[in-house]
Amino acid sequence: MTQAAFILPALSRRRFIQALAALSLSPWLKTAQASLIPATEELVGTEFMLTIAETPVNFTGTPRIATTVNGAIPGPILRWREGDTVTLRVTNHLECETSIHWHGMILPYQMDGVPGVSFDGIAPGETFTYRFKVQQSGTYWYHSHSGMQEQTGVYGAIIIDPIGADPIQADRDFVVQLSDWTDEDPMRIFAKLKTQSDYYNFNQPTALDFMRDVINEDVSTAVSKRKMWNEMRMNPTDLSDISAYTYTYLMNGLAAASNWTGLFKPGETIRLRFINSASMTFFDVRIPGLKMTVVQADGQNVEPVTVDEIRIGVAETYDVLVTPSADAYTLFAQSMDRTGYARGTLATHAGMSAAVPVLDKPEPLSMLDMMGNMGAAEMTGMEHTGRVMEHSSHVMSNTPAVRAHHAKTEYGASVDMRVDTPRTNLDDPGIGLRDNGRRVLTYADLHTIGGSLDTRKPERDIEIHITGNMERYSWSLDGLEFGKSTPVHFRYGERVRIIVVNDTMMTHPMHLHGMWSELESPDGHFQVRKHVINVQPAQRVTYLVTADAVGRWAWHCHLFLHMHAGMMREVVVA
Repeated sequence: MTQAAFILPALSRRRFIQALAALSLSPWLKTAQASLIPATEELVGTEFMLTIAETPVNFTGTPRIATTVNGAIPGPILRWREGDTVTLRVTNHLECETSIHWHGMILPYQMDGVPGVSFDGIAPGETFTYRFKVQQSGTYWYHSHSGMQEQTGVYGAIIIDPIGADPIQADRDFVVQLSDWTDEDPMRIFAKLKTQSDYYNFNQPTALDFMRDVINEDVSTAVSKRKMWNEMRMNPTDLSDISAYTYTYLMNGLAAASNWTGLFKPGETIRLRFINSASMTFFDVRIPGLKMTVVQADGQNVEPVTVDEIRIGVAETYDVLVTPSADAYTLFAQSMDRTGYARGTLATHAGMSAAVPVLDKPEPLSMLDMMGNMGAAEMTGMEHTGRVMEHSSHVMSNTPAVRAHHAKTEYGASVDMRVDTPRTNLDDPGIGLRDNGRRVLTYADLHTIGGSLDTRKPERDIEIHITGNMERYSWSLDGLEFGKSTPVHFRYGERVRIIVVNDTMMTHPMHLHGMWSELESPDGHFQVRKHVINVQPAQRVTYLVTADAVGRWAWHCHLFLHMHAGMMREVVVA
């Protein structure tokens, strides 16, 4: 059974009348049926017609215009079969260019859907035909790669059935697509961040926090800590650029109050396909009272691992199996900065709900995150040059420290921090999840079934650094924003080790189009195959890539505004 089995809770008569009243005051009344987005449909087969257009929506009580696929948010679930050739005709009814990128798909670069890199985009009034052979199975998704359309609604799920029997068996199968919606114009949000990078951050350090540090440590340490953060012009609570101050978090296109519900019968095994389609939000997902067995990551089957909680980075997917025994459970997905959440319910009957957890307390970045094993005394002795601070952050790792190699381009106005000896561990669940009393998934837990697709050793290493300047809200790779950088060149067929060092205080989900990224363990062994790899603050990760896809590809941070600010490169395989 698929997503079509879910039910939408009935709107109260009062709320429905309020929605109609709001619409009666708008020019959209003649062009829309209320402000209620229709339920996501599932399209099955090899031929698909998709239309991108403007659609009235109302997630917050305030009518707005979204960009949608086939009039819905999310767009239709596309169900394909491994080995088939699919044809997707995408028609643009917008007044501007559009596109669809098939995230995580292995396909010819001309079908990848990135305007200016792999094709010209879809002009207003035109139809572009995507056609390619489906070479994989699992859970994936699609989204626009044009303008701000991913933020305003152009995204949907892809389910690909394996060519043979699916080794993952379940009685019920639900897509759980997470996203973030804002009533604000995304370009206005971007402009605000360029002016004040912490505009949406209300978890600022307070006098009470200072007094707590004095009590827990001592006056000298508390003063030194605050002085250091001030000198760096950084904020230890800057976990997310955008918060619930403007975001409404959605589950399958519904806000928490609308309570998306998936129905089951007692004793059934349920497959939940979690997809993070958010623009800027990391979600920490759990189902209180119910263990989750992770069976797939980024569309690839993994050795089963049972956990209580999963941090799902932007653009990642995780499939889990659950076997509920009670009548109702809450699907709880809180934002990493703990300002809001998406929520739904698994239930035996329509209209049921379970208790919704209180948001966890936000945890600030610590000196451990930023400085590793350096003590407070060492911190006060560090050399500061403007906003650039070089420091050690080898943290929670038993492997020897590895020295980073900084490009000359990192020494400029676009970079406010550099990490010399980054940590290399994969067993850190991340800020806010450490020692929280729950079993939290980490990359160290993930092992792709079948191992590596290519057992060759890498012919060469390519080291690239995630860089930024928070005060300027400038994001880059090796200190160069997209447009100022030159392409990264892979030789066709070569095996390359990619080394990514995060020189910033934020976690970045890095996505390489067109090719698999095979994450290595700290000791150099194959760990897990993915299409998005989260790189934590002051962390060094390595992954192997086989350059088996000729063409031009995008490589970028999947935090939407980071990519738009410049954290992107072109990769040329020839």
